[in-house]
Amino acid sequence: MDHAIRQAIETALATKQHILDDAALLQRVGQAVDTMVKALRGGHRVLWCGNGGSAADAQHLAAELSGRFYYDRPPLNSEALHCNTSYLTAVANDYGYDLIYSRMIDGACREGDVLVGISTSGNSLNILNAFDKARQLGVTTIAMTGQTGGKMAPLADILLNVPSQDTPRIQECHIMLGHIICEQVESTLFPRS
Repeated sequence: MDHAIRQAIETALATKQHILDDAALLQRVGQAVDTMVKALRGGHRVLWCGNGGSAADAQHLAAELSGRFYYDRPPLNSEALHCNTSYLTAVANDYGYDLIYSRMIDGACREGDVLVGISTSGNSLNILNAFDKARQLGVTTIAMTGQTGGKMAPLADILLNVPSQDTPRIQECHIMLGHIICEQVESTLFPRS
């Protein structure tokens, strides 16, 4: 068992090292920060969506912005789209699960907002539909995916594709990148003296 534990940790570290060595990916992380800062400064929102563990990550990262990250400061307008279970179950029942996010985007978003879709495969149909709707409305899309980017890649304004095909390693890196983004958004909007 010790070998398996060590191997999992080594794989996680190697995936993070690949990110660190990828200058283009790091530049796109910076673009995501700049995009969110611009939106929030302009009175717009940063919305998040995902499924399963990625939904948990979306909710976690939205809370980092809307609550606080490192220090006390005013709240930022950010939320995860799946948190209203009455809406989620009604739309899934009446229209289909594939439309849960796109209907919310259609009703709640406006040009200048940002939508972050988290999907390890990059192929989650409900997020693809949300990205389609977001583009129609002038909402900037940021995709957090695995290595290939899946079908989300061509729909994303900014692609943060973790260089791995291993779901747990991808999810661990999504949280790492999300925390970095939240930290930089917070420190840019509310610099400490």
